[in-house]
Amino acid sequence: MMSKPNPQRRDLMREQLAQQAAKLMAEDGITDHALAKRKAARQLGAADTQHLPSNQEVDDALHSYRALYQQDSHPGILYQLREEALAAMHLLADFNPYLVGSVLSGTADEHSDINLMLFSDDAKAVLLFLLKHNLDFEDGEWKVRVGGHEESVPSYTLTGESGTQTHIVVLPENARHSGSRHPETHADIAAVEALLADSPSS
Repeated sequence: MMSKPNPQRRDLMREQLAQQAAKLMAEDGITDHALAKRKAARQLGAADTQHLPSNQEVDDALHSYRALYQQDSHPGILYQLREEALAAMHLLADFNPYLVGSVLSGTADEHSDINLMLFSDDAKAVLLFLLKHNLDFEDGEWKVRVGGHEESVPSYTLTGESGTQTHIVVLPENARHSGSRHPETHADIAAVEALLADSPSS
């Protein structure tokens, strides 16, 4: 008679995988959650597992890891990234920018990129703005779900003096009013200013 799998044991493995993936992201500068989870699974001898932790579980473990082992260095790094993000948002204020990703969530480190969402129904408006201000950038496309279907939208990558890259995605105006934005995942200029006011700068 085969024994039933123990869900408690499986949850423990998920937790260990999340902690190991978080450690890899914190110490090795891995920014890709999927890569960190696969590498963690190999290191823990669970490469064939079908129960990898979610990105949120890894982020939660990463918050804990940084608070425990990087409490002296991490707050200052995060503050600088958010300052740089805010400067870019002020520059691009005409396009109602929102900060998303690891710089907002607080899991970012010196290897992380800044991610902004802009809104405009004129696909060329942001491109013309960047050209007008003589900003160096790389352009491309990004696939996103808008209004229930997938479409390609313009994307741009700027590299700041610090070497940090800022990735910009330009969405149509109706996406700004879709109701899918939440304060914990999308922050406008005022919200980022409030974050900085409440954060230690070093």
